[in-house]
Amino acid sequence: MKILHTADWHLGHRLHEQSQNEEQQLFLNWLSAHILTEKYDVLLISGDVFDTGMPSSQSLNMYYNFLIGLNNSCCKYIVITGGNHDSPGTLNAPKELLSVLDIKVVGKATDPIKKEVFKLTIKNEEVIVGAVPYLRDQDVRKAIAGEDFLDINDRYKKALIQHYTEIATYSLTLKENKEIPIIAMGHLFAIGGSISDSEKDISVGNLGHIGADDFSDEFDYVALGHLHKPQRVGGKAHIRYSGSPVMLSFSETNYDKKIVKLQIEETKITEINENTVPKFRNILKIKGSVVSCINQLKNVTRGEYNLAPWIEIILDENATVLDISEIKKSAEELLLKILKITLSKQEKMVGLEVLLENVKNIKTLKPLDVFTQKCQEQGKDLSEHKDILEAFNEALQIAQEQHS
Repeated sequence: MKILHTADWHLGHRLHEQSQNEEQQLFLNWLSAHILTEKYDVLLISGDVFDTGMPSSQSLNMYYNFLIGLNNSCCKYIVITGGNHDSPGTLNAPKELLSVLDIKVVGKATDPIKKEVFKLTIKNEEVIVGAVPYLRDQDVRKAIAGEDFLDINDRYKKALIQHYTEIATYSLTLKENKEIPIIAMGHLFAIGGSISDSEKDISVGNLGHIGADDFSDEFDYVALGHLHKPQRVGGKAHIRYSGSPVMLSFSETNYDKKIVKLQIEETKITEINENTVPKFRNILKIKGSVVSCINQLKNVTRGEYNLAPWIEIILDENATVLDISEIKKSAEELLLKILKITLSKQEKMVGLEVLLENVKNIKTLKPLDVFTQKCQEQGKDLSEHKDILEAFNEALQIAQEQHS
């Protein structure tokens, strides 16, 4: 049995207000062809299918067309879990219909928990999948009046671990004294994970940081989503983030995008390997002086898929308005698109109002960036006032969950 692990598609994502629908559609086309060519039996999608809780009709069409395209193929089962960006209602709405096509959807935590566990059988091989979605605080923990942040975090972490323990316990009952691999899915931040700019809000102060050792030893593989860089957790080869298949920020340009392949033979997972996802759009950083950056632009290629490259320019010297105009003009002549220009040595502290005046759109600012900037203006050192940062992140998480 061959199983494919992927996550964090973020369909509908925009990079500096530029739609990424083209490269996302190319990824789905490539993934479908890859599954059919390599003859995968099972596809696992570990959350954040969409970038927003209210995806556009184009994003929904891409999603459903992909699923329908795999119907009656070698891929007998698809298991999809909700992420923090997904609306549980949006994912769950067609779940009964999709289940007829052997597509299992778990948009949010279930009651009873056994509804998150599936035994999949293909010919003479079996695998048990604990399809755990993103676990919101209210899904697993009852609020207690007067709790401070540390109490909330501790009880939420324990509730997360308990949830996975119950998944493992119920999975064992499905084995019926047979040797069957157990795979857990998850969408969370695991301690030690390496993040990119597109995830910086989840790295500090958020609830539910758990480590590799907090997962049950009964799990033969843990298929994680939430972090966009493909990586192992705690150095354990069987606990992995597949990462996002498409670059979602300029901080993700220094590593390849991956999907993870599992091979099951004679009731054992015998192979865990990464496959590189093609680069559908050339997204890169260019650093140096004005002259150097213009010369580097001349060497940028459109790549195999012929999409216009997107570029961040990082200047190592002060630049005038004329310099910036010259760089942009050169890019336009080369059919390139510059999305961002920054100064690498800009050390001057500016106020929040100035910061807002210098961005094209307030959506390019992260909430944590704005909060940190305002605290600095008011003389609050967050390294010395961690309670303030924790309170902000708790409020931010609640707001994000209500929005999704």
